[in-house]
Amino acid sequence: MKKMNSHGPTTKIIKIKQHSVSRISMLILLISLSRFASATTLLKPPPLPILPIPSSAQISWQLDEMALFLHFGTNTFTDSEWGTGHISPSVFNPTELDARQWVSVAKNAGFSRVILTVKHHDGFCLWPSAYTDYSVKSSPWKNGTGDVLFELAIAAKESGIGLGVYLSPWDRHEGCYGKTMDYNEFYMGQMTELLTGYGEIKEVWLDGAKGEGEKDMQYFFGSWFSLIHQLQPGATIFSDAGPDTRWVGDEAGVAGSTCWSLVNQSSLTIGHTDAKYSGGGDPQGQDWIPAECDVSIRPGWFWHPSELPNSALTLLDIYYKSAGRNCLLLLNVPPNSSGLISDEDVQVLWEFTELRRAIFSHNLAVDAVLTASSTRGSSFGDSRFEPSHVLEEGIYHYWAPEEDQSDWIIYLDFATSVSFNMVQIQEPIHMGQRVVSFHLDILSQGIWQTVMKGTTIGYRRLVRFPTVKSQQLRLVVDKARADPLISYLGIYSDAFSVVSDAHNVSSTSYFNASRIIQPVVGNHSSSTSV
Repeated sequence: MKKMNSHGPTTKIIKIKQHSVSRISMLILLISLSRFASATTLLKPPPLPILPIPSSAQISWQLDEMALFLHFGTNTFTDSEWGTGHISPSVFNPTELDARQWVSVAKNAGFSRVILTVKHHDGFCLWPSAYTDYSVKSSPWKNGTGDVLFELAIAAKESGIGLGVYLSPWDRHEGCYGKTMDYNEFYMGQMTELLTGYGEIKEVWLDGAKGEGEKDMQYFFGSWFSLIHQLQPGATIFSDAGPDTRWVGDEAGVAGSTCWSLVNQSSLTIGHTDAKYSGGGDPQGQDWIPAECDVSIRPGWFWHPSELPNSALTLLDIYYKSAGRNCLLLLNVPPNSSGLISDEDVQVLWEFTELRRAIFSHNLAVDAVLTASSTRGSSFGDSRFEPSHVLEEGIYHYWAPEEDQSDWIIYLDFATSVSFNMVQIQEPIHMGQRVVSFHLDILSQGIWQTVMKGTTIGYRRLVRFPTVKSQQLRLVVDKARADPLISYLGIYSDAFSVVSDAHNVSSTSYFNASRIIQPVVGNHSSSTSV
């Protein structure tokens, strides 16, 4: 009889078990994949962005909200605004210059970047340019070894503040100005120095300013812009016409109550600004070029001993009309002849900061229950677009309505009545600017009453109105370029601003002389939009 291998049956059993385990593992894997597939099918993708949309650098610029402009140079010492270009460099001697003080003042006041006039129209350079002797190297300051831009760059980097430069195209000193090829080469040479020797530059600022009767000069803007983007890919370029940010069209820091980030760049020309078009933008625009609002804290752009800064309340009003209208506020705070920002300017900026802190320290909306007329993906149990996201800071979470809806409404229900007189609304601008018009209602004695009405929103819209009190309110989007998306909604009480009866409304019919709110009854789509 043939002897049986003692290991035979055991080996067979092991093989059977291994086969069974393999089948069980495969079954578990299939079930897991099935569940994963089921889970993924429940998620509705985000809506498509509507073009145009901002670049990464433009988003960074917009998120900064406010920048500090620093006009400083020989004009600071000659009590001038536009230098002749023939003032001796010997006048420039800021014996107490402290760039860290400038940056500290900016940061403490909530400014995210500083922009220095490294060369104004007089041609005097605040860095030791290799292309001219008309600079700090010919001044007594630090025996000609100083570099204002270098000191500011170090201070800004230490504090995490973005750095920008203003290199004036108009140069009243340089002998080759007026000779097209020579001066364009000169300008690009200086620009290369600035963009390769001082670390990261967040913004390059230039304009088309030039006095009447001055030499004719053709600027090669296209070549300049290409060079800037090549050397500093993350920088935004400001000019009257972009390419990245545009001038709002005035030096009062005031944008249009309707302000689109969209324009047709072909309709903008550097040096020849259509203030109405630039201040309001274009809902049909094919280019994303948001507006920047430049204004000085003092009557002049350079420091003058006879001038005093505007009040903090004036700055607050400017803030509402610039940063509160989808723009960046560029506030000029000029250092004095000692090289410091003056105490009175620092005091006003501190008061301005405290006003904003008092107003925006508590969003009343966080105490409300939020619902919406519809929510994208809600039928699938998707919570990514719920209205509660409008209480989160930032633009990357937002409320989105379901597609093909006739009503776009966010409702707020408070436990008790609240008093408020200002609303903040934001759109997720990386998805495009969408809202054309909107209004805010309160529920009073069972009737919805409109308390304010606005047009564009964009990155941030702040609207003030006479104080109202209610337990229930609703934000209604009346018209939009695509399904509206809201990334933030804030309800606040501003105890400092004085608001006229017809302030920030599209028609005086919304408030009469007695501040009585006119009721709006019925579907919101019947209301007039602007």
